[in-house]
Amino acid sequence: MFTPAIPMGGLAGWRFLERTGESQRAAFERGPQLAREVEYFKANIGKVTSAEALVKDRRLLAVALGAFGLEGEIDKRFFVRKVLEEGTDDPRSFANRLSERAFRRLAESFGFGNEGGARTAEPGFADKIVAKYKARAFEAAVGQVDESLRLAMNFRREIAVLAAEAKEGSGWFAVLGSKPLREVVQTALGLPKEFARIDVDRQRDMIRGRMRSVFGDGSIDFFKDPANVERVVTRYLARAQIEASLAGGGPTSPALMLLQAGSQGGSEGLLNLIASRR
Repeated sequence: MFTPAIPMGGLAGWRFLERTGESQRAAFERGPQLAREVEYFKANIGKVTSAEALVKDRRLLAVALGAFGLEGEIDKRFFVRKVLEEGTDDPRSFANRLSERAFRRLAESFGFGNEGGARTAEPGFADKIVAKYKARAFEAAVGQVDESLRLAMNFRREIAVLAAEAKEGSGWFAVLGSKPLREVVQTALGLPKEFARIDVDRQRDMIRGRMRSVFGDGSIDFFKDPANVERVVTRYLARAQIEASLAGGGPTSPALMLLQAGSQGGSEGLLNLIASRR
């Protein structure tokens, strides 16, 4: 299998991936395993007219779930079937009651439980799912080399969609309900791991306040501007690299020594300096 070339981590690795990502992804998509998965899906998904049939075919289900970042749910067949069968038309449906918005997108895209029924045979349906699957699969390959870069890629794509769809009252709850998005925001804002244990309303309030303090805007609309998304991604990668270096006990640079020894204000200034070197 193709392994993405990422010779360094953190911000330097991110910049390298930005420069070479298009050619690396093209090479990845030429791989025989991915080609077989895609060919099978395109040849067979149009014949699937029910959620039951989809979850019974593991090869089709792997692509369907992978297209929405839900590949880890592949062994929860009853759960996935319920998501698909109840659809999204009813506000009380199972998918609509889950905090992870990816399940709603999955159910809506396939349409099994909605008024129009299965959309699997519609022109262009297979191509749309395959395009999403390929993008996610490449990100997963990047994650095998550097998980923080995978999270950054996912965040760049998903947060813009969320910000466009969500209302202010629910937007931050959607971020908190998505483990990958939460990880990026929580790390970028310097919130501790214990943050996830407090009441969810309090979590939202803390994130809003911290966003205002660091970026000058605590609204979910902040992410409608691609430049703001990049600011958060850059800060996330800077912090993630520092935390990894400290946790690993590896060689400590003068910058990391300053971070360890400095006050909170000094640490924030250092991170802002690192993040500004784009």
